Amino acid sequence: MKIVNNIKSSINRKSSIVQSSIMIDSVRSEHIILGVDPGTLFMGYALLHTVGQQVEILDFGAFDVHKLEGQYPRLQKEFFFLQDLIEKYQPSCLAIETQFVDKNPQTMIKIVHAQGVAIAAALSKDVPIYEYSPMKIKMAITGNGHSTKQQVAAMLQRFLHIPDEQMPKKLDATDALAIAYCHYLQLGMPVSSGGAKDWTTFAKRKGLTDKNLTGPNAQLLAALATAKKKK
Repeated sequence: MKIVNNIKSSINRKSSIVQSSIMIDSVRSEHIILGVDPGTLFMGYALLHTVGQQVEILDFGAFDVHKLEGQYPRLQKEFFFLQDLIEKYQPSCLAIETQFVDKNPQTMIKIVHAQGVAIAAALSKDVPIYEYSPMKIKMAITGNGHSTKQQVAAMLQRFLHIPDEQMPKKLDATDALAIAYCHYLQLGMPVSSGGAKDWTTFAKRKGLTDKNLTGPNAQLLAALATAKKKK
């Protein structure tokens, strides 16, 4: 019996070593991540170049198709735009937000169409696809699945050291950046001793313990503190 247990223990250790090795290789390797926030009037897009813990923004913005008449010309324009982005940057994957449930069925259908166009553009270039729910993306960036778009944008600005003058006016762009960054975190980016066990640890790692914070970061700090109290 002891021999069997020893064998099982040895197998588990080896399995753990293999999994850790895979995660480390994933972290150390180079990636170009294309993040897309599907939309029928404005489509958010972002490209991140990552090597280990180094992250660089290659491009991000909101592709404007709202002046085109009709849904299908807009979708066609988005499709060709994404194909051009893929050809230019050669991303290793597409990270995209999964469809949320909207009160308006027509709005939901249109967003699904836009999502399908983005997926089709990636598939046409043999780019692997990863989907993330809105709550998972917000949790990854702020630690709060109910954060506002503005709070997510403020946190990304802090993480990626984006100057105020380079912050886009359209939140579609920062949404796409959040999706790409969320995927980067899933690659196994090492964070000291694993995930944060509580809000205080999370806040310290994100640099949110400064009581002199103002503006959006102060609002985010307050929101995270409120989330802690509700638990």
